[in-house]
Amino acid sequence: MSRTTVGVRGPLAAAVAALVIGVAGCGSSDDSSTAAPTPPASASTAASAAAGVLGIRDPWVKAADKGMTAAFGTLVNDGDTDVTITAASTDVSPMELHEMTMRDGKMVMQPKQGGIVVKAHSSTTLQPGGEHLMLMDLKRPVQAGDELTFTLTFADGKTQTFTAVAKPFTGAQETYAPGHGQPDMSATPEMSMSPAS
Repeated sequence: MSRTTVGVRGPLAAAVAALVIGVAGCGSSDDSSTAAPTPPASASTAASAAAGVLGIRDPWVKAADKGMTAAFGTLVNDGDTDVTITAASTDVSPMELHEMTMRDGKMVMQPKQGGIVVKAHSSTTLQPGGEHLMLMDLKRPVQAGDELTFTLTFADGKTQTFTAVAKPFTGAQETYAPGHGQPDMSATPEMSMSPAS
């Protein structure tokens, strides 16, 4: 009688053990799926690092009906080497990399020679009155709330695309250096680039 009981208990115990192992396996599976959001973020971060691109925080573009405008934001370089932006493009307008400089007692805007450099483990802020991505001749109005897509080209030939939202801004009168820019710029030599009220 005890043999029969032992004989039944043996297969039953094996089945219970298999069930416990199976549940434990599912549990570890569930744990890894709970952590699933972290790997994609790490993967995209790794892909960004591998591509030599930058983090872009708070990108925005000044709303404008015609002529010129500019895109701004904070560029973050988490990599071990400096990154140089040599060009920018969008389907709304031809673009140039610009900076502000003092000339004859006033701030004027001019092309940024050598590109915009973001040092390793550092950030660079593109802002009114400083370095920025200049849209030279709008093909259509850029209205507040519009989302524009931009592509940055780096010194090593790699590219990165990002989207910026248009915001209404007025203020800081930025003037082009003499002899630079579009043919019609003499009619509108100044641009507004500061927050609107």
